[in-house]
This record gives sequence, C-alpha cells and structure tokens, in this order.
Amino acid sequence: MKIYGPTTQVEKLKRKSRSSDSVLEEVLLNKQLAYWVDVFLSVHPYAKPLALLVATLLVICLGGLALFGVTDDSLADCLWLSWTFVADSGNHANSEGIGPRLVSVSISFGGMLIFAMMLGLVSDAISEKFDSLRKGRSEVVEQNHTLILGWSDKLGSLLNQLAIANESLGGGIVVVMAERDKEEMEMDIAKMEFDFKGTSVICRSGSPLILADLKKVSVPKARAIVVLAEDGNADQSDARALRTVLSLTGVKEGLKGHIVVELSDLDNEVLVKLVGGDLVQTVVAHDVIGRLMIQCARQPGLAQIWEDILGFENCEFYIKRWPQLHGMQFEDILISFPDAIPCGIKVASCGGKIILNPEDSYVLQEDDEILVIADDDDSYAPAALPTSKRLPMVNQVRRGSFSQGSWIGEMQQASDKSVIISEILDPRTKNLLCTSKIMALAMDAEDQQINDVLEELFAEEVFFCEILKGKVSLQNFNRKFQQVHAIFSFIVVCLSIPYLYVYFE
Repeated sequence: MKIYGPTTQVEKLKRKSRSSDSVLEEVLLNKQLAYWVDVFLSVHPYAKPLALLVATLLVICLGGLALFGVTDDSLADCLWLSWTFVADSGNHANSEGIGPRLVSVSISFGGMLIFAMMLGLVSDAISEKFDSLRKGRSEVVEQNHTLILGWSDKLGSLLNQLAIANESLGGGIVVVMAERDKEEMEMDIAKMEFDFKGTSVICRSGSPLILADLKKVSVPKARAIVVLAEDGNADQSDARALRTVLSLTGVKEGLKGHIVVELSDLDNEVLVKLVGGDLVQTVVAHDVIGRLMIQCARQPGLAQIWEDILGFENCEFYIKRWPQLHGMQFEDILISFPDAIPCGIKVASCGGKIILNPEDSYVLQEDDEILVIADDDDSYAPAALPTSKRLPMVNQVRRGSFSQGSWIGEMQQASDKSVIISEILDPRTKNLLCTSKIMALAMDAEDQQINDVLEELFAEEVFFCEILKGKVSLQNFNRKFQQVHAIFSFIVVCLSIPYLYVYFE
C-alpha cells in the first residue's frame, strides 16, 4: 500500500484548485463573450446585417479551402464552387467522390442556415417598419404645415376651422402630435363629421417635451405651432404649456413659424410670454369667454358679429401691406377696396400698434399695413379711386366706442356684402361662447397679428375693464344705491299699509 505524505496531499489540493479556477475562468470568458455579442447586436444599428455578411464569407472561405483540399481544382474555382453551394443547395448533387460530397453537403447545410438568418432579419425589419408606422414613430417630412401639440375636446373644432381656412389654397397639411396611440387618434379624427376640404391630417405619437419627438414632426419648418391646453387642473395645464414652450425654444435649428399657446389662467400669461418672447401668442380661454359674455350681454346681436369674425366661414380680419396706397389718406383708402372693408391701420412707427378707425386725415406711411374685413386673403385688392364727382355713399364713422357697435353698424350700411346685425340676441350665443376660443386659436395659427386686433377690440370695452379692475366710479355706485333704496322703501310702505289700516280701526 502506497502511503501519501502531507506534501503530496497539499499538491493534490492545489491541482484541484487550479482546475476549478480554470473552469471558472472559462465560464466567465463564455459569459463575457456572450455579453459582448449581445451588446454589439443591440447597440449598433447595422450589427445584424454585418453579422450575416461575416457568417456568409466565413462559410464560403472555409468551404472553398475544404474543397481545395479534396479536389484538384484551383483555389479560385473552389471558392466559386463553395458560393454556388451556399446560394443553391441543389448544386452539390453533381459532386463525385466521398470527400467532395461530404464537403459540399456541409457547405449546403451552412448555406441553408445563412438564408434562414437572412429571412429572419428581413422579416424583423419589415415588422419593425410596419410597427413604427402603426405607432406613429416615423418622421414627418413636411414644410409650411400647421403643427398641433396636445389633444383635447377642442381639437375637432380647431381642425374644422383650419380646414375652412385652407380651402382657398386647395387644402393644407395639419400634423397632430400627442401622447396617445396613433391608431386611436386617427379613429377619433375619422369620427368627426365635417368636410376636411382637401386638408390632410397626419397623426404622430410623441411628447412635446422631448426634442427628438419635436424634430420628428419637422417643428423647425412648421408655419404655425398650436399648443392645446389639457383638460383638468388649470395650473398643471399651464405648467405643461410652459415646459412645451421651453422645449420649442430649445430647438437648435430655430423656428420658422410662430407659437400659439392656449392657457387656462390669465396670471400665467406673463411667464409664457417671458419664455417665448415675440414668437409666442397666448389665448387665455377663460378671459376670452368672459369678455365675450359681457359684450354679448350688453349689446344684443353682437354674438352674430363675433361668430362671423372669429371664424373662416364668412368674413374675417386680414392685415396686409399695399405699397401702391402709401401716401394716401385713410378716407381715400376706405373707397379703394370694392371687396373689403378697411377698418384700421397697423402703424409701423408705433411698434406695430393696431389703430381701429383712425382719423380720415391719417396718411398711410411706407411700412404701415391695412386691416380689413374680407371673405378671404385672396378675394380683395385695391382698385383705382372713382373719378366721378359723385362718389358712392360712405357713412361717416363715429369715433365712439366699439361696445356700442357704432363702426360695425356704419360699415354694414356702406357694404352690401357685410353681415346684417340683428337687433335681437342670437340664440347661437351659447354655441359661440363655447367655440370662440377655438376660433381664436385657429385665427392666431393662420396669422399671428390677429391676436393684436382682438386685443384692440376687447380694449374698447371700457365698462368691462372697469368691472374687472374694480374701478367703477363712486357716482355710478351712489346712483345704483339710491335706486335700490327707493325700491326698498316703496316695498316697505306697501307692506305696512294693511297694518296701519288695522291700527286705525
């Protein structure tokens, strides 16, 4: 019997430890290699086609060398023959001899595996492409389009107004991007029962807070960008709108068009304009609705006028520069447009301020623009002044407040094509108040200067501004108080007469 000493046992333990370490290193090496392959295939976009090409070349080269060893052909002929076996597995049937047949079968088997890999890659690529199209991840290659960011119940009416505005152009392109599934957005838009009049609506799924998604919808080339307010909390909606404006201003390529932002709180308007600068036009929904309610309540028939102005179905505001009218007085400009009604001037020397109903003696300067009411932007143009001594009757426009409907009423008498103002409050006032902010969004999207016109119109409502700012005069308050006191005294006297009669009886 052989006896092992302590030294021999120690050596055996060391050998076992070395063998276990080598096995562990081999396992770790396999895992590391698998990890490298996984990272290469997942990170690099062309890794799979490159791996397929390497596998094909490897099979061809190894097969060609094997054929060169078992046949008398040249290396070039063997490589070509190996390629034919890879491309068509039926070519190995003509091989003669055990060695060439075994090699040709092996090459054909490798070729079948390669073509299976190729079919799998092609199938995956097609599936990924269709999945990208279905989910709205593909890029929009458009320019001069209208971009709408966000989704709300007002989207349908907004699309309708934009479709009417683009009708004269044969239709336009409207791109909608929201954090919803593309198929759901397309189904909801398809359910909207109105004629798009040639306008195409393209939906994409994405977040307006991510620059990559904004570039996906060609935001630098958009003609106008509309940011819709979310339904729900006003502060959260305005905070998200502010973040969206920050993302838009962070586009390196810059923005071609202007931004129209719908806000829910008037207090947040200053912050949005501070961030966006001159590119941003804000529409505060509650402020617009409140002003319209006060105006329509005070002036019967005004709802019909607002509905016609704040929409593209009838006449709307247009601002344009006409060089041929420079140097003319405003009273001559009034009769220079047979198909439009001039109603104001955008004065360049005052920083683009809109002046409604200027003095007749005002002379149009070189960079001034004329504000008119017309059917469409291409439906009017200045004509030559009448040469006859008897000019068409043009009513003298008063310098009164817009709240009394003065200059609108006078312009209606001077034009047969303007809208007839009703003396009774239109029953569609409720519908107007619901859709007016959508019309304002659409008009701002078409022309960023319209917001200044609307602000100027609203500014004429002196009484409404006094109510908001708490500046109602003390005289009016005393008069109202005296009226209420007189009515209350009369009621008290009437109620006390029966008691007096009983007392004297």
